[in-house]
Amino acid sequence: MIVSRVMIKNPIFVNPEMSITEVRELMDKEKIGHFPVLDMQSKLVGIITREDLIKAAPSTATSLDMYEINYLLAKMTVNDVMEKNVITVDENEVIEEAARVMADGCIGCLPVMREKRLVGIITDTDIFHFFVNAFGARHKGIRITFSIHEGKGQLAKLSQAITEQKGNIISLITSEGDDLSSRRLTLKVDGLSRKQLEALMKLFPDVKLEDIR
Repeated sequence: MIVSRVMIKNPIFVNPEMSITEVRELMDKEKIGHFPVLDMQSKLVGIITREDLIKAAPSTATSLDMYEINYLLAKMTVNDVMEKNVITVDENEVIEEAARVMADGCIGCLPVMREKRLVGIITDTDIFHFFVNAFGARHKGIRITFSIHEGKGQLAKLSQAITEQKGNIISLITSEGDDLSSRRLTLKVDGLSRKQLEALMKLFPDVKLEDIR
């Protein structure tokens, strides 16, 4: 799956001259916690988040009254508080690479680019939804996790056996095993009972059952 299939297209954006009071009101109205910042030439020049607005606000220990605080905030612009070194992702990048970048950088969203033009934004919530769907979490079935010896045709034999038992594989996720000789797989299967799946797994000596529910 690539980023363009998951991203929010044509995201709401702000410009550098907007006051942070305006941006805060827009965030509250749209229920969005981040906006790309585009200049007059529609070039991406930054990103502003709700956290940036919180950091820009005076400390709770300030002696300023509410009128003075609002006055100061109204004078501050997006350009004063936005993140200017923006990490972006190409629309044709794979979703797991976008997730890795966000996780490694502790980033909540990434502007999505087509060459130098902003075409979308992908957030941690979009990533969560993707993995919920990838694991088939919204579908009924038996979820089974196991390790299998790394080798050609292993997965094909197992999926064929499930099909022959009238089972249907709803989702399949693979990850690294405990060592280089194995892979860890998580399947969600419909049409078979837990007992049937347990019995089927015993037919494969290279399979180590870890969890079934």
